Order: sequence, then C-alpha cells, then structure tokens
Amino acid sequence: MPHRKRDVHLDECIAAARSAAKHAGFDPDGPLVGGRSFRPNRSYAFELSGLEDAPQVQEIEDALERIDGVSARLVYPSATAWVTTSEAVDPRKLIEVIEGFGVRARMTDSTLHRRALGRHAAEHPSPRRGTRGMTGKMRRQRRDIEANLVRDRAAGFLRGEPEHVPSSQMDVLFTARDMVTPLRMWVAILLTIPVLVLSYVTQLQFDGWQWVCLGLATPVAWWCAFPFHRAMAGGVRRGMSALDGASSIAIIASYLWSLFALLLTSTGEIGWHSTGGWLSSHHAGGMKVFFDVACGVTALLLVGRYNSTRVRSYLLQDMEAHRPDPASEFMVTRRSRASDQIVEERLPVAEINRGYDVKINQGDIIPVDGDVVGGSCLLQRPLIDAREPLAAKVGTRVYAGSVVEKGSIKVRVVRTGHATRWSAVNSWVENASMRENMATMLSTRSAGLLIPAAYFIALFDFGLWFLITGNYNMAFSTAVSILAVVAPVALAISPAVAIRLGIEAAARNGIMLRDGETFRGLENTDTIVFNRVGALVTPEMTVETVTPADGEDPDMVLRIAAALSMESPHPLGKALVKAAREARDTRNRDASTPVWIEVSNTDVSAEGDFTARVTLTFEDEPGEEHTESFEARLWRPINLSSLRGRLAVAATAGGAPVIVRWKGKDRGVITLYDPPKPDAIVAVEKLEEMGVETVMLTRDIYPVARRFADYLGISSVLAGISSHNKPIAVRALRSQGATVTMVGDHSVVDSLKGADVGILYATEESEESVDARLSTVEDSVEVVLLRDDVTAVPQLIELARRVSRIIDSNMVFAWLYNVAAIILAVAGILPPVGATLLMLGSSMYIELRSVRARRFPT
Repeated sequence: MPHRKRDVHLDECIAAARSAAKHAGFDPDGPLVGGRSFRPNRSYAFELSGLEDAPQVQEIEDALERIDGVSARLVYPSATAWVTTSEAVDPRKLIEVIEGFGVRARMTDSTLHRRALGRHAAEHPSPRRGTRGMTGKMRRQRRDIEANLVRDRAAGFLRGEPEHVPSSQMDVLFTARDMVTPLRMWVAILLTIPVLVLSYVTQLQFDGWQWVCLGLATPVAWWCAFPFHRAMAGGVRRGMSALDGASSIAIIASYLWSLFALLLTSTGEIGWHSTGGWLSSHHAGGMKVFFDVACGVTALLLVGRYNSTRVRSYLLQDMEAHRPDPASEFMVTRRSRASDQIVEERLPVAEINRGYDVKINQGDIIPVDGDVVGGSCLLQRPLIDAREPLAAKVGTRVYAGSVVEKGSIKVRVVRTGHATRWSAVNSWVENASMRENMATMLSTRSAGLLIPAAYFIALFDFGLWFLITGNYNMAFSTAVSILAVVAPVALAISPAVAIRLGIEAAARNGIMLRDGETFRGLENTDTIVFNRVGALVTPEMTVETVTPADGEDPDMVLRIAAALSMESPHPLGKALVKAAREARDTRNRDASTPVWIEVSNTDVSAEGDFTARVTLTFEDEPGEEHTESFEARLWRPINLSSLRGRLAVAATAGGAPVIVRWKGKDRGVITLYDPPKPDAIVAVEKLEEMGVETVMLTRDIYPVARRFADYLGISSVLAGISSHNKPIAVRALRSQGATVTMVGDHSVVDSLKGADVGILYATEESEESVDARLSTVEDSVEVVLLRDDVTAVPQLIELARRVSRIIDSNMVFAWLYNVAAIILAVAGILPPVGATLLMLGSSMYIELRSVRARRFPT
C-alpha cells in the first residue's frame, strides 16, 4: 500500500513537470534533435481591420520583429499579416502587439484549422500505402496527384494556380487524347497495311492467309483501338453516348464477326480464298471476314485523332511557355530592414516584393508589374497585345511576361505573383476555357443523340438488306458502314473550335471575353452605348473658360472651385487645381485676394457634386488678418432650367460646364475640355458602316453633348443623365427592342449590368479588380478591355460576326453531311473503310474552316 501511494505521487510529480515544461515552451514528448527538444517554427495568418495607412504597416512589422524569433510581413491592400515564429511564442502575444496600434487582428480560418490539428498530424502522418492491390485507375489517380503536387511546389509563388488536370479528364469528347499515342498509331498502321493488301489483292492470298490476318488484327482491334473502347465504356457508365462509340462498335463487331466466321464456318479452312472487293455489294456467297474493316477503321481513327486540331487552348500553352520562372534570379536593389541600408543582391523571383528595384537585361522575361525607374529598352510584341508602346523608358509601366528585346531597365515592383496582370489574364482565359468546356459538354450531349439513332438505323438496315437480298455479308457491311460514317464529332466541334479560337484571338489582342455566348450577344447588337467619360475621351482635362456672374472675380471663382475639389482624384478636380495654381502665380496680390483658403466638412453627393464649408483668410495690413466663412458648392448642371443669363449662355458655349455657388448664389461657370481619344472618330464611323447605331450617354447638358457627338459622328445622345439614372436609361433602350452593348469604365459598372453585353475598360482604377481574378466584375460584364482605344469595339463586333457565321455554317454542313452519308451507307455505296475516311474528312474540314476565327480584324 505505501508503495502504491508513492507511485501515484511520483506520477503526479512527473505530470506536473511535463506541464511546466510545455508551458515554458519545451515539449518533452516532442522529437529530439541532437539530444535537445526540437521546436519547429509555426506560421500564422491574421486578418486585420482598422489599418489607417500604409506607413502604419511598417511600424507594426518592426514591433512584431522585436520579439525574438518572429518574422512578419504585412500586406496593406489585402489587410493581411503573415507571421512566422518559433513554437514558444504565444500567438496571443502577437495579437496584443498588433492591437497596441489600434488595429484589430483575427486569425484566418486556415490558421485555426492548422492549430486544431496540432502537432499530432505532423508527427504521426498517415502511413503511405503501397500500390499493391490497387486498380489501374487508382494508380493513375495517385500519379496525377503526386505530379500536381510536384508542379505546385515548383511553381513557388504561383502555387495557388488552378490545378492542371490531365487532358484525358478535361476532354469533353470523352476519347482520352493522351492515350492516342504515336506508338499506338504506328503499330496500327504497320499491322493494317498487310491486312488490307491480303484482303483486297486476291492474287497475294496464300493458304491460311485469313489466320495471319487474325493474328495481325487482334492487337490492332483491341490494344490500338483501346482509347475508343474506353471512351465507349465511359459513356455507358455515365449514361451517355461517347462520340467515338459507334466506331468502337464497328471495330468490335467486325473483329467478332470475322472470328466467328473463322471458328465456326468453312471460312476458317486452309485454302479458303476471298473474292475481295471494295464495295459492300461485291460480297457474295459464304461468310466473309472483315479484318480489313477492324484494322482500317482503327488506323484511320488514330491518324485522324492524333493529327487533328485539338479542342484545347493554344494561348494557355504559349503563356505557360512564357511564364516567369519563380526560380530565376535577378539583381535586386532594396532597403535592408536590419541595417536600414541600401543593399544589392541576387534574389529568385519568388522572393521579390513590392518596392524592390529589379534590374532586367536583354533577353529576360519581366517577372513583375512595375514602373521603369532607370534605363530604356525595346520590348518584344507581347502575347497579350494591349496596344501599349513597345519602347519603355523612365515612367513607363511594364508588365510581367514581356520580353526585353534590346536594352536594359530597372523596374520598381508594383505587383508580383498572382497580383500581376499576366496571372489575371491567365486565370481569366482558364476560366473562360472551363466555361467553354461545360458549354461544349452540352453540345456533345446533343451530338451524342446521333449515336443511338445510328445504332437503330444500322440494325434496321441489316435486317432490311438480309430480308431483301438474303446476303448477310452485304447486310453486315452496310450496317458497319453506317456506324463508321456517322460524325457526331463534327457536330460537337462545330461551335467549340470556332468559339475557343475566337476567344483566344480576342485575348491575344487585349480583349477578354467571359464565354462563347458573348459572341452571339455581340453579333445581334444593333445599338452601342458609349459612356462619354472613360470610353470616348482621354482622362486629361483642362480648364477652357471661366465666366463669372456680374460683379464676381473670375480668379475667386476658380480658386474656390479648386479648393472644393482639391481631394478629388477625378480629372476634373486635377484640372481645376492646376488652373487655379497657374492663375495664382500670375496674379498680383491685393486686399481682395485671400491669402489662405481652408475647406472643412466636405461632402460629395451621389451625383458627384461637392459641398463644403469654406473659410477665406484676408490680410488687411501686415500683421492684421480677418476671415470669412460660408457654405460653397461645386455642381454640374444636367439641363438649363436652373441657369439664367450669361451663365446659361456660358454653360452651352464650350466644354463640360461646372457651376460654382456660395452664399446661395451661382457665382460663375467653368467649362472644361477633355479631348476625344485619337481613334474615336474612325471607330464610330466603322460602327456606323457596320449598321450599328451609336449612342453617347453623358451627364452633360444636351447642347454640349450634341456638339461633341456631332464631332465624333455619333447618331444619338442621351444627355443630362446622372450616374444613378444611367442604368435606367440603358434598360429603357432595351425595352424599346434594341439589343444593347454598353461600353464604359469602372464608374458605370451598374449600367453595364443592364445591357445585353457589358464592355469594361480596365483602367488603372479598375485594374485592381482585374488583378483579383476579376471576381468583382466577372458577373457584371461580359468583356474586359485591357486596351484603351475605341477601335477595339468595332473590331470585337466584326470578330463576333465572323465567329458566329463560322459556327452556323459548320452546323449546317455537319447535319447535311450526316444525313447524306447515312443515305449513301444504307444504299450500299460506301464501304466501311471509305466511310471512315469520309467521317474523318468531315471533321477535318470543320476544323480547318474554324481556324479562320483566329484571324483578328484590323
């Protein structure tokens, strides 16, 4: 009994010691390295709220890194903190440091999940199972998973990219194209040639030749044709008809018919010879062998499928080849956090951060988005041509994926990794490809309905021919010809290839389409609505005239307007501030001129009007000042009903007018000029020639808007429409029966939603949405323009019409072909091998016609 009490007491002491050790940061149960307890690093991610500005990020990072063993990185745009610490550091201490700056920190869900798993998951991983006992499918899935993991690790900072699924899993035609290998094709060709020669040239038939054909045809009909048999089985398992299922049935039926004839009839006797013949009507007397059909159909299918134009994205492959390698190193200039000194070192792309200066030499692929701060270069024409200048100099924005053809530059990094435009475009094209695969799946299902019809027609044909002629060889041959000649693949790819190539042609020219349905919307468009700002004019505005009311000082009108719009990023505010500063510098100071203007309680209405409390400080005598305060407003008229006299005349005489008002009275009118884009007139003229009515949507009063529209050649004007009423105006056009395509920038996204097709100019303000995989605009618009020119719009309309014409003519040809080919096969005119040639030829013809969708309008 005393021994038992002593043991219990000892166990309690040991448990208390273990608990104290763990609390101190040492886990006695953890793994030992070199005889010492090993404490691995841990990573935490925090979502931050309450960040006031970017400089605060540096202060928080410095405070966190003062803790021993802590490395921190805060990302201001996403309000996220990434912290790596030793296991001994309590995460609550990190949160306390962050909250000491008035910023709230919350662990992300992924961090909480990792903590919930604890060390047990890392120290006791699931045992790795061997492949023994697994099916072939399970082994392939394991290999695919491991290959994806290796690819993701190699991608480094791009590891969040969508997983590249093997083509066999993405192939919407069900035939595993990665299984249609050159080895299968050449084996089939080499074994098929002697079978065809022996079958059709009776003079070369020796005793037992039919058994030799059996030996040659067996690997062809089963191993070489396995991709088609697998596709057929997969379609049956899914309750669908695989597009190559009819050909698979034709191969199997021909082989089994021939094997049955050899084993159970006199056809298998040594010394039997065939009468030969190419056409079905030549088969007479005795049971014939059809090894030529089994081999010929297989070989032709393999050749056709292997060399055909695949339904896949060539652009994605080109982009993958030009993707910046995350392991490649560049010379980087940065400020060291430890010493606060400028250091220069070589870093891999995966470790380059915002604010670093990267040296890029001739032949290098630019790995980041950034601004040129040194040197000059000539860039190669990029894969995604946004019509940007190829000559880069100081101040030019360059983008990842561009190749330096000549010269060298130093680039200050603005965006890296997933945030680059290259990654955003790649993600957009991948998403469009996935949507097109889903759409093609629907057309594949429709084309697959032809397969059951072919089975029924073939059975009916066999019975009819046998009843009429009594020749079962002829009946079987015509039935197999029907199965071989049907071309559901031609039906399935009729829209798919043209749409895919059209989307890629647009993307290569800086126009991103959401899906293939957009082509139909653009083809049917009869009305193009341009928002004036963002679509037709450049973002640089200049003050044109300043017209004061009677007794008012024009300089005072301009300075108060500039003070009201000082904080506005809009080009209008920038133009007013610039003009006011120039006027101030050229005017002599007098007692009527304020020495200081202070603005408080600024408010911007939903319609874009500025209202604030303005305080003017005047200097009466040296050392003596007095102030005057009043409410002021800067507003834009939408009609002339609120203006009188000379102000009304001034508002209609020039560019876009703004009214300055204080103390309850309008004090003056300022007109601003924003020049049209250089190609606006040509683009509008081209649209009008194409039969598309052009409409300009603007907030400006009608006389000003009409004069600007007449200059560009625009047919109709919707003037005086405030921003919150623009969606209503677009919907009103649609309610009158028009098919409307709306073109504008980020400021009219709501209006783009109301159109049949919305086209968004991805200006610098909305570019962040593009860099975020367009998640905020993807459901609002169908087209995103990386280009800034107006010519892109008529080019896109012309491309959509061409793609739609190709699709329509492809569909007509595919249906006419299938009807005519089945009639010829039923009539016994087409032999099975000839039917296969005709079927492959129809598919190739449609693919070649679809290639025209790649040609982008000039």
